[in-house]
Amino acid sequence: MKDIPIKTVVAIGIGAALFFLIGRFISIPTGIPNTNIQLQYAVLALFAVLYGPLAGFLIAFLGSTLIDFTAYGSPWWSWILAAGVFGLILGFVGKKLRIESGIYTQKDIILTIVGTLVGVVIAWGILAPIGDIVIYSEPSSKVFTQGLVAGLSNAITVALAGTALLAIYAKTRVKSGSLTKD
Repeated sequence: MKDIPIKTVVAIGIGAALFFLIGRFISIPTGIPNTNIQLQYAVLALFAVLYGPLAGFLIAFLGSTLIDFTAYGSPWWSWILAAGVFGLILGFVGKKLRIESGIYTQKDIILTIVGTLVGVVIAWGILAPIGDIVIYSEPSSKVFTQGLVAGLSNAITVALAGTALLAIYAKTRVKSGSLTKD
C-alpha cells in the first residue's frame, strides 16, 4: 500500500467503516434467507467512483468481512469476494466519469447503471453462487435465487441512491471552465 495516496488509504478506511455500519445496522430483509436489501452499495458507488477500483474492492471486501464476522460469526468468502469485485467494477466505471469536474449527465447515469448491471451479473450472478457451490456445497437452486435477489436489489440501490449521491457530489464540484475573470 506504499504507492497508494494517503487520501485513498483514508477513504478506504472511512468507506469500509461506513459500508460496515450501514450494512450491519440498516439492511432490509427480502424474505429470502440471508439476503437483504443493502443500502451500503450506494455509498460504495460514491467511494469507488471517487477513489478508484482498488478502493472500491477493499471497501466492499473489508466492510463485508466485518459484517459477516459480527452478524454471523464467520466470513462467507464467496459473497465477500463478490462484493469486492463489484466495488472493483464500480471503480473502473468511475474512471469513465467526469464527476470531479462537476459533470454527471444523463449519459453518465446510464453508464453508471450499465456498469452496475455488468458488476451485478459477474458478482452475484456468477461469483457468489458458484463460490457457494464450490466452497460450501450449497444447493445451486438456493444460491442462484439468493444471487438473483441480492444482485437485483443491489443494482436498484445503486441505480437510485448511488446515482443520486453521485449527482449531488458532482454539483458540489466546480465545472471545468466555469470560472471567468471579470
